[in-house]
Amino acid sequence: MLVDSHCHLDHLDLADYQNSLSELLAAARQRGVQQFLSVGVDLATSAKLIEMAQSFPDVVVSVGVHPLQRELPPLPEVAELIDLGRQQGVVAIGETGLDNYYDQDNAAWQEQSFIRHLQAAAQLKKPVIVHTRDAREQTLAILKAHVDQEVGGVIHCFTENWEMAKAAMDLNFMISFSGIITFRNAKELREVVRQVPMDKMLVETDAPWLAPVPYRGKQNEPGYVVEVAKMVAEIKGIDWQEVAEVTTANFRKCFLQVN
Repeated sequence: MLVDSHCHLDHLDLADYQNSLSELLAAARQRGVQQFLSVGVDLATSAKLIEMAQSFPDVVVSVGVHPLQRELPPLPEVAELIDLGRQQGVVAIGETGLDNYYDQDNAAWQEQSFIRHLQAAAQLKKPVIVHTRDAREQTLAILKAHVDQEVGGVIHCFTENWEMAKAAMDLNFMISFSGIITFRNAKELREVVRQVPMDKMLVETDAPWLAPVPYRGKQNEPGYVVEVAKMVAEIKGIDWQEVAEVTTANFRKCFLQVN
C-alpha cells in the first residue's frame, strides 16, 4: 500500500480517463496507491475539495492559500481557515509557505499568509503543509515562532539541503520527496534522501506537475508515486515495499493521527 501524500486532483486533465476522476483513481489503486491527499491552493478550490473528499472515501484534503498567486488575493483570515479546516475530510492546513524563487515582490503578503495558516493549524491541532523555495532561513524562523511543534507537519516536494531537512525534522516535520529525486540532475537531493531517516519521510507526486522518470514531460498522476518510492528504495538499499509500508505509516501518524 502506498499513499500519495500530496497531489492536486482538481488540476488534473482527465481526458485519458473518459473525464472521470473515478477512473484515474482506479488506475492508481491498481498500482497499489490506496490513499490520496489532495491539497488546496486557494479558499474557493479548497471548499470544492471538501466536497470531493465526501465522494471518495480514500481521498482526504487540505485547505489553504498557496504562496504563489497570479492575482494577489486578500490575506486569508484565520477564522476562514479554521472554518474550512473543521470540515469532514480535512486533515491539514496548506499548502502555505514562502517562495522567493518565483516571487520576491510579494514577500510581506507571503509571510503574513504563512503566519495565519500556522495560527489556524495550531488552533485546530492539525499539521501544516509547507511549500518553501529559496527561503530557508525565513521559513525556519517563522516555523520556530509560530508552529505547534506537538503537531508539526510536512515540508512538501523537498528540494533543499540536509541542514534545512534536519532543522525541519527538529520541529516535528516530515520531509516529503517527489519525482524530482528521479531526475538526472538531482544528485545532491538524492544524498538528502539517503540521510533522512525513514520514520521522517513521505512520498508524493505533486500531480499534475513534476512527473518522475520515465514519465517526464507528461502529466503527472497519483499512480506515479510508485516511481518515487522505488527511487527511495534504490537510494536506501531496501525493498520498495518497505518504503511503501513505512511512508504509509508515517502518513497515518502525521495526518490521520493514527499510530
